[in-house]
Amino acid sequence: MEVTDKTRADVKGGTLIQYENKLRLLEIAQVAKQNVDEFKSITKFKIFNTNNLWVNLAAIRRLVESNSMQLEVIVNHKALDSGSNVIQLETACGDAVRNFNGAVGINVPRRRFLPVKKTDDLLLIMSNLYSIQDGTLVMNPVRMFPSVPLVKLGDHSFGKVKEFLRRFAAIPNMLDLDHLTVSGDVTFGKGVVLKGTVIIIANHGDRIDIPSGSLLENKIVSGNLRILDH
Repeated sequence: MEVTDKTRADVKGGTLIQYENKLRLLEIAQVAKQNVDEFKSITKFKIFNTNNLWVNLAAIRRLVESNSMQLEVIVNHKALDSGSNVIQLETACGDAVRNFNGAVGINVPRRRFLPVKKTDDLLLIMSNLYSIQDGTLVMNPVRMFPSVPLVKLGDHSFGKVKEFLRRFAAIPNMLDLDHLTVSGDVTFGKGVVLKGTVIIIANHGDRIDIPSGSLLENKIVSGNLRILDH
């Protein structure tokens, strides 16, 4: 199993543990509530599962034919867009490592793991933090830090891709960004530069339009700011 170093953006990612003399995958949904903060620690659990697996197909065939493949059912509590609470039963492919003697985790460079699970991740990938070389996304060498910024976009206004794209006239310059939090009805103009820690909060009923050409460095923006054409 390929694993990579955990950052603040990966605290919910599954990690590897030794249990009953076997390598096991531990997912956050399997952790008791009182231990979740410990699980999220980037000092205690320093690596997480990238979901890249290297497996001998002959070994898989032996396990399947002998009906010996064991995968633990994970109970995941989720809420639908309608507001209904549901229980999702799932299995993790990485949990299969428990079935193989000699299974190991290989710590790979961060560049092998660029997930896009939410629009938070999509913003990073679309920004000037990355470029495509030979069909592969690579970090912009101009960025001074090896890690990517921590981005948190509000699910209500930015959660869907269509709504997310509507809110950016152009993706901001994020080369010197460390942390971005955006919540509420917020839009971005063209040529916006974000640096350091930027927090933008539009309360219910308010709207914030970040003007084109703005430079926000270590700023908190709140209240109501409208930019209208004339």
